[in-house]
Amino acid sequence: MHLITFSDSSGRRLGVLDRAAGKLVDLSVAAPGLPRDMLEFIRLGDDGLAKAKTAAASGMGVLALDKVKIEAPIPRPAKNVFCVGKNYHEHAKEFHNSGFDASAGANAVPELPIIFTKAPTSVIAQGEPILSALDPTHSVDYEGELTVVIGKGGRGIKKADAFKHVYGYTIINDVTARTLQHAHKQWFLGKSIDSFCPMGPTIVTADEVPDVTKLHLVTKVNGEVRQDALVSDLIFDIPTLIETLSATMTLEPGDLIATGTCAGVGIGFKPPRFMKKGDVVAVTIEPIGTLQNPVE
Repeated sequence: MHLITFSDSSGRRLGVLDRAAGKLVDLSVAAPGLPRDMLEFIRLGDDGLAKAKTAAASGMGVLALDKVKIEAPIPRPAKNVFCVGKNYHEHAKEFHNSGFDASAGANAVPELPIIFTKAPTSVIAQGEPILSALDPTHSVDYEGELTVVIGKGGRGIKKADAFKHVYGYTIINDVTARTLQHAHKQWFLGKSIDSFCPMGPTIVTADEVPDVTKLHLVTKVNGEVRQDALVSDLIFDIPTLIETLSATMTLEPGDLIATGTCAGVGIGFKPPRFMKKGDVVAVTIEPIGTLQNPVE
């Protein structure tokens, strides 16, 4: 299923999207006993998904997609978004050689996953503007990323069991103020500016993605392809990331893990090609869809 958070004059609620038909099923109508909040819905696990699937087939609560606003799937995460730095081989080299990597050692490729976070307040939806003016250094860059949505929580999760804890997948654009990232010798401030975490447009449930390594990520800026890679190119795969994070903390339903970006970011060019007002950035990963945002 393609799960969405949407809103109209009746407020914010959940839906099951039918992209081909340009319609959605309003779960508040088709299954009024289900939560209207995505985090609460994810906590229901398989039971919630089964009820939503039945509701989607009922023919009730059908709305035209162009009559509603698509929100970020999880508009306000319960905690910071977990992110992974330098997790594609070519991007690790690109970042290492860019002059913006204040954490760089002798090796471009890290020996262990580099984990940082983005503040929940940085999340915006498909179509909402990235506010480049909030970056005083004028060094706004894009990073398209496949993002894991945790379903069943846990601590000490082993790689062999990791996919049992994956609820589904979405897209995050890990927008970054590069000069802030470099100046503060860490990545949190430059990546947590308000509007610097576009997310969406959907959560595709894990059963729709039998082999996540075959997913294909493409990022375009003003229609020009900048990033193009397969998830199989990850240095540290999804089971490794889940094992690494859960070794030190309890993962909970609705936690988000942005798995890293591939080569082709703005700082990979000479000179860097930072985003500016009027640009449009679009990240596509099928079957999730396209996350597109203008820059203001």
